[in-house]
Amino acid sequence: GAPPGYVGYDQGGMLTEKVRRRPYSVILFDEIEKAHPDVFNLLLQLLEEGELRDNLGHTVSFRSCVIVMTSNAGTRDIARGKRLGFHSEDPRFDLESVREAALSELKKQFNPEFLNRVDEVVVFHPLSREQAGAVLDLMIADLKRRLAEKGLDLEIRKPARDWLVEKGYDATYGARPMRRLITRTLEDPIAADLIAGKYSPGQTVLVELKGEQVVVKPRKSRRSRDEAVPIGR
Repeated sequence: GAPPGYVGYDQGGMLTEKVRRRPYSVILFDEIEKAHPDVFNLLLQLLEEGELRDNLGHTVSFRSCVIVMTSNAGTRDIARGKRLGFHSEDPRFDLESVREAALSELKKQFNPEFLNRVDEVVVFHPLSREQAGAVLDLMIADLKRRLAEKGLDLEIRKPARDWLVEKGYDATYGARPMRRLITRTLEDPIAADLIAGKYSPGQTVLVELKGEQVVVKPRKSRRSRDEAVPIGR
């Protein structure tokens, strides 16, 4: 919460107030290694005692909450292929070696008393191409929904979808490159065309591959024979 003398001091803490109103919650601390030291002090109390006290002196229980913390610890070693048990003739993902690398890095970044209060450390596999395709479909479905609010439909041809999966896939950085690719190749051109008045309600935004570039344009009234991938239906 806000310190004494500041606006909001008499309103309780943001986190404690949320949990007081919704005691059965999942609380996510993203990239916890970047948190201020004061946050770790609060987390030590929270994980040990299961409660926090707000500015008003109210004790708020977190015993019905699930606390999740994400970290990028060890990702540099993973990206460089260090300590992963990879062999040139056997390039399989060695989860146990990755887990050891991550735990080693966690011990360097966090105090033992903090790590001892964490129940479980979960190491995730890097995204596969199939999973990257599923992420793409979710992003396209969201774009389709937003276009539907403007009276427009969205159709993406299979070659264009395959190109987006190929260019947006990155085993090291996960889905973030895919998000940037969708913004750059689909959302920005569509937004520019909407501002220019190139679409009318009821039209379909067509996404297709021309050479090595994705092209976004209004679909002609006569249905093309090319294969299309339905997204978000």
